[in-house]
Amino acid sequence: MLAHHKIIAAELKIAEKQVTATVSLLDEGATVPFISRYRKELTGSLDEVEVAAIRDRVLQLRDLDKRREAILKSMTELGKLTPELEKKINEAETISLLEDIYLPYKPKRKTRASVAKEKGLEPLALQIFDQKHFDLDAEADKFIDAEKGVNSLAEALAGARDIIAEMISENAEARTKMRTYFQEKAEFKSEVIKGKEEEGIKYKDYFEWNEPVKTAASHRVLAMRRGEKELILRLDALPPAEGAIEMLENQFVLGNNAASKQVQQALEDGYKRLLEPAMETELRVLTKQKADEEAIRVFAENARQLLLAAPMGQKNVLAIDPGFRTGCKVVCLDKQGQLLENTAIYPHTGQGNVKNAEITIQQLCEKHKVEAIAIGNGTAGRETEAFIRALNLPQVTIVMVNESGASIYSASEVAREEFPTQDITVRGAVSIGRRLMDPLAELVKIDPKSIGVGQYQHDVDQNKLQASLDDTVISAVNAVGVELNTASKQILAYVSGLGPTLAQNIVDYRNSNGAFKNRESLKKVPRLGDKAYEQAAGFLRIRHADNVLDMSGVHPERYAVVDKMAKDLGTTVSALMKDTQLQKQIKPQQYVTDEIGLPTLNDILKELAKPGRDPREAFEAFSFTDGVNEIGDLRIGMKLPGIVTNITNFGAFIDIGVHQDGLVHTSQLANRFVANPNDVVKVHQKVEVTVMEVDAARKRISLSMKTENSPKSGDKVPKPEKARNKEQPVNNSYQRTKNFAPKPQQVKKDADGDLQEKLAKLKSLFK
Repeated sequence: MLAHHKIIAAELKIAEKQVTATVSLLDEGATVPFISRYRKELTGSLDEVEVAAIRDRVLQLRDLDKRREAILKSMTELGKLTPELEKKINEAETISLLEDIYLPYKPKRKTRASVAKEKGLEPLALQIFDQKHFDLDAEADKFIDAEKGVNSLAEALAGARDIIAEMISENAEARTKMRTYFQEKAEFKSEVIKGKEEEGIKYKDYFEWNEPVKTAASHRVLAMRRGEKELILRLDALPPAEGAIEMLENQFVLGNNAASKQVQQALEDGYKRLLEPAMETELRVLTKQKADEEAIRVFAENARQLLLAAPMGQKNVLAIDPGFRTGCKVVCLDKQGQLLENTAIYPHTGQGNVKNAEITIQQLCEKHKVEAIAIGNGTAGRETEAFIRALNLPQVTIVMVNESGASIYSASEVAREEFPTQDITVRGAVSIGRRLMDPLAELVKIDPKSIGVGQYQHDVDQNKLQASLDDTVISAVNAVGVELNTASKQILAYVSGLGPTLAQNIVDYRNSNGAFKNRESLKKVPRLGDKAYEQAAGFLRIRHADNVLDMSGVHPERYAVVDKMAKDLGTTVSALMKDTQLQKQIKPQQYVTDEIGLPTLNDILKELAKPGRDPREAFEAFSFTDGVNEIGDLRIGMKLPGIVTNITNFGAFIDIGVHQDGLVHTSQLANRFVANPNDVVKVHQKVEVTVMEVDAARKRISLSMKTENSPKSGDKVPKPEKARNKEQPVNNSYQRTKNFAPKPQQVKKDADGDLQEKLAKLKSLFK
């Protein structure tokens, strides 16, 4: 175990004692948010990312140990374990090397080599493999035995070669070299399956495509694999065979005699039949894992940004789920997000209906003292926004809200439980309104995979994706903190130390006994023991609590030190939290003990200054450009405000209010080279973009965030060509990702363009 800590410390470039302390806390049941927030003295102030990395790596190493133990047990039972093999197995640092060592002894199904061994040809194979000078034909002739199925000299030699081929393919040293060779020299080669050209038009860029495996971008790897899965593409991942054969010859061909020629034949056969397929399979698994990791990282980062989007806060909200023919569903919510009233209006279906809709909205706003109107950004969203703005409602903020996943919520068990008597359209409108008030509290009610910020999320390892997204939601929820007396069971379930069962118990207790007056009363909740209380208490807030510290992020275990600070200043904790001048008089060094260090004390001082501070940015209203509602309204050169809806490795998708997000390719994100789009933009960020190109037929919009080299404003958008198929595009991030994954050729073109631009600038400097 301590060896694991040393490995992890070296990999993460931190002290071994930090790893040891963190692993100990994790093994005791502490959560990542709790460790990073409230155990800084023990871990040396490791953040959530580092704590999670330690957690994941120690699990990997423990799994490696379990496999090592299983192999040692199997080898012992087979009677094959020698001191030398045992040493190699114990020293193996990766699962690949461990499996390579075990492979020759691993029980396997019948192979050509095992059949040859059954025929008694193994001694001949070993003699040939030694490649010493001997009469090959004479020796092979001794193994001809009709009863064993060896009827000729050729059959004897063929069987021996089968054994040698397997020996070479299972040689641990050869596999290690070959694994490195494949990783360094292999190329992805994809081509369209004959007859699938029309069916697979979306994969046209990959009909004849090859690129080095080691530099292939994750989104292209996943795109090619998806095309292969859909039986559109044929995909290989292989290096030049000549180099592989030469490497094996250098290791196994020891001379230039008859036996060596047999080894040469066996080597070539073993590579093509056994080693090459095995290494390609490994490489494809490895590249898939790397592509998955990158796609999951992108998804998790986007999801975190969306979850932590600025909340408007507690307002009286009127929310609208727009529609044309079927009308717009309207709901009114109070400051706590409770449904007060719902109705439908039809502002887009005729003059009489428009007037009725105007009157309805005005009456509802007056009746419920509406402070903000949330409008879903789906079908008829911009038209509905224009209708609402034309009413000139006094002191009412109008906001377009991203409704991705609202339909998922409206049909979910959670929604049915909240609104058992309402239909899905009402539930969807409620979700839109609540997202404006508090995105985090509402988005935790749906599967994170449905919130529209992914990159090939349906193609990656779903278990790993779910684990990553769970970590992301837990991190976001605990970073913000949760109001104990108003939180739903869904958001409570993500609080450190709780989970679905305790969350439900808290809600049940709250319903039966009324609002919690202090954190201490949490201990009365059924099955919520001391450990769960320790993990959760600091992240739960109670407004107007008996103890003012209960509304802060100060953990109850540290209340005593705050009491002492107040007492030393001759005041109360309540007065101290209101007086910044008193807070400045606190010298944290005076309160350092063996258990409490400066990191925790500094956190406490921050909480005293801003109790229960929300790390999210302040809400800022946003509106799209008037008159630009459809893709046909766009003109090249237009400068438009937009909101970042999704970020991928190849750029950012921007909602500019035309029902189809545009793409800002990485080469257009800034007037400099951008390696990671997240360095420039964040999900839900407000940006200004320039329209560069519009393909109305395929619903593709190219945008730029550069501040120079914009096209001439007002250029007409080219007349759209006839669409290639009759399918209506799906307006979600999954479809956008498929549509906008950059062409491989375009990636090179863009890179070359950037290079030429940089060279031109350099030349101008030296003139």
